Amino acid sequence: MNYYFSRSMVLWLGLLLAASVMAAAPHQNLSEGMVNPGFHEKPEWFKLSFMELAEDVAEASEDGKRVVLYFYQDGCPYCKKLLEVNFRNSEIVKKMKSKFELIAINMWGDKEVVDLNGKETIEKDFAASLNVMYTPTLIFLNEKGKSVLRINGYYYPEKFSAALDYVSGKKESQLSFSSFYKSKRNTGASGKLHIQESYLQPPYNLANTLKTSPKPLLVLFEKRECVLCDELHQDIMKKPEVENAIKPFNVILLDKTSKGILVTPEGKRVRIAKWADALNIQHTPSLVFFDKTGKEVFRTEAYLRTFHIAGAMTYVSTGSYKKYPSFQRYLQKVNEDMTKKGIKVDLMR
Repeated sequence: MNYYFSRSMVLWLGLLLAASVMAAAPHQNLSEGMVNPGFHEKPEWFKLSFMELAEDVAEASEDGKRVVLYFYQDGCPYCKKLLEVNFRNSEIVKKMKSKFELIAINMWGDKEVVDLNGKETIEKDFAASLNVMYTPTLIFLNEKGKSVLRINGYYYPEKFSAALDYVSGKKESQLSFSSFYKSKRNTGASGKLHIQESYLQPPYNLANTLKTSPKPLLVLFEKRECVLCDELHQDIMKKPEVENAIKPFNVILLDKTSKGILVTPEGKRVRIAKWADALNIQHTPSLVFFDKTGKEVFRTEAYLRTFHIAGAMTYVSTGSYKKYPSFQRYLQKVNEDMTKKGIKVDLMR
């Protein structure tokens, strides 16, 4: 029997013994023989690891999986919530079992660990080396043992499930998790369109509106199940600077998936969804601006907060888009002018 097999057998038997003792008395602190009221039992599908992490990563990779390091501490209420809510969610459990190997590491533990560089250490020192300051902390590793996503603290099930999709789909080379999640999050949306009395009302004849009104046109393309659309109307649109910036426009809010009919600024009678497709509307909400001739002059199609939404409106209404072909250059000047006046700009307000 070679050394590796003997050592593995000893470790395996030791782990089985520990597991059997813990199963018999999961609430016990074995090192002191005292009750540990903060203990939270882990699901049986967690990986029973020898704590040789580079080997764990290699083995997981061979099985088409990725490793997740789960740092916890007994008595942590958010660890408890993760275990009792997320890890009892059937969809999450299915994803975890099929796509990941999850290794639990005690933030304050003394168990021996061979880290990803082959260095021998113990749990608490390993946690410190990774600057783990919160529990739960979950670090998702790629096939080379490099972190591709880190979750500091608790994510509720919908967001946690999105994180699993992001990592299992190997999306980290394409976009940030923040961008990925913004495009996915629909749970909790109001399910309605926020059409105001001041907006254009059906039947919609945009060509006629432009012909008879001195105002340019702002078209809001949205969806009923759209959290970002809710945020736009329930928060950003209520800010004074946005309320003022939108006044120079005729505003129409459209469901980009609607089968309803309208007349476009060019005078064409089409279904709303087909017009949205023709304009290549991919993001909701999208703000599309048309001048008095019916020509599109600007649009926003990303997640923007107050400064950028109000800035887009004034960029068009003042005709600044003719002087500043670059919207960012325009915003830079606006920012500089506001700073000179002693006005502090918060880009995420």
